[in-house]
Amino acid sequence: MTEISYRLPQQRALVTALPGPRSQELAARRKAAVAAGVGSTAPVYAADADGGVIVDVDGNTLIDLAAGIAVTNVGASHPKVAAAVSDQAQRFTHTCFMVTPYEAYVRVCEELAALTPGDHEKRSVLFNSGAEAVENAVKVARLATGRTAVVAFDHAYHGRTNLTMALTAKSMPYKAHFGPFAPEVYRMPMSYPFRDGGLDGKAAAAEAILRIEKQIGADSVAAIIIEPIQGEGGFIVPAPGFLPALAEWARANGVVFIADEVQTGFSRTGDWFACDHEGVVPDIITMAKGIAGGMPLSAITGRAELMDAVHAGGLGGTYGGNPVACAAALAAIEVMRDHDLPARARRIGEIATARFTELAQQVPAIGDVRGRGAMLALEFVKPGTTEPDAARTAKIAARCLEQGVITLTCGTFGNVIRLLPPLVIGEDLLDEALTVLCTAITDLAA
Repeated sequence: MTEISYRLPQQRALVTALPGPRSQELAARRKAAVAAGVGSTAPVYAADADGGVIVDVDGNTLIDLAAGIAVTNVGASHPKVAAAVSDQAQRFTHTCFMVTPYEAYVRVCEELAALTPGDHEKRSVLFNSGAEAVENAVKVARLATGRTAVVAFDHAYHGRTNLTMALTAKSMPYKAHFGPFAPEVYRMPMSYPFRDGGLDGKAAAAEAILRIEKQIGADSVAAIIIEPIQGEGGFIVPAPGFLPALAEWARANGVVFIADEVQTGFSRTGDWFACDHEGVVPDIITMAKGIAGGMPLSAITGRAELMDAVHAGGLGGTYGGNPVACAAALAAIEVMRDHDLPARARRIGEIATARFTELAQQVPAIGDVRGRGAMLALEFVKPGTTEPDAARTAKIAARCLEQGVITLTCGTFGNVIRLLPPLVIGEDLLDEALTVLCTAITDLAA
């Protein structure tokens, strides 16, 4: 494992109140030019980023516990990724793989065959976004099985296109007033140990399977799609045995099991993929976010017989597998190996979980501490109950931002703070960020 070096000082430094004057100026320009429907968590505008820090246009240095929503796992400007992007851009930025193909696309698909769970023969297709990957995974499943129904789960998030909005559970802000949505999507109960009475994984799966069989019929289901750890829905980690039981039922009934690893993939949870934790081998896996160090790239990798069932020209897109993004992905994967980022994710998890578990014993408003690797969450409730406390959660996140630490909230009820630091963050910087967060929680939730 190679040591990580940084281009920017890895320390928090605030030289203005947030947002500073230059960020305020950009916010005014944004209001006149950018659609109001695009939101931003932080009111500061980035000028530079490296390792675990983001420097804004006013010179403030903030600690990044978001990684662009689990995208910059290798950091926002790792030199290997930057060099690969520069080199490829100087040679050609686009030819369209469907017109004039190139080696980097093939190499990325070879890497995905080697990295994704299972030793079966695989095929891959590259796209641009996680939603695009999910949509194409469903297309493949429907064509290959000749069936139409797709099963998704409570608290799921799969994207913002029409089909993926149908798969996504939460209405506001993702679905409200954007319908009607794609048909033949059915929602089943998720294993949510904090809120389902601690139902064990096999029992929770049996309940979902019974509903599938009674409400849809196994022979009508093309695919089950599930996030091995749910993201936007609240970083919900299903009880052990839930995923294996669903995958086993799918296999026995000719149903395609799709693992949506858009947020969990590429070292984030302490394994290359979250499915690895319980040895689950999906028929199709969807990927994006951390795949390419910040460049727009997504992929689906699946069993050869499923992927090759699609007729020539049935899959693709003008920008899918863009050569610059492919070069970034190959470099990012090399960095993940060189730095053993799955191990670093596990270490981040150990450090943060120890702090949070101790804090939860002192703060009744912390209802649950959960996650795996560097994908961690705190769920806040009104003390003595399981009633979600979204207002307190928002105040804690705002206090962290005031102190120069970027965090994200999530959850169906808006009451979860999630941690997604770059996996290359230094332990001293991580410790400082956790101290800021824990202090905010103690001040606002004790």
